[in-house]
Amino acid sequence: MQYLVIAYDYDDALERRLKVRDEHLKSTKELISKGNIINAGALIEDDKMVGSTLFVDFENEEELDAWLENEPYVKEKVWNYEEIQIVPVKLLPKQ
Repeated sequence: MQYLVIAYDYDDALERRLKVRDEHLKSTKELISKGNIINAGALIEDDKMVGSTLFVDFENEEELDAWLENEPYVKEKVWNYEEIQIVPVKLLPKQ
């Protein structure tokens, strides 16, 4: 099932984000190669990074939840886990 994930950072998350960014990017690239992450990018407000948005594909909500619980930005309190928005979507196939 495909989902849109919108994850805003905590207001004081910049230092934590930079600390675990390499780990986050490594795990994101692995999931892209497996097809679980379709696309991802930063949320920008007033020229400042304030969070992330991802299109993901997991078999079910349990797999989605397991990914989020182990995502470095969640574990290190970069993304405000309590306010992450998850919306089921159906993306157009790539041509």
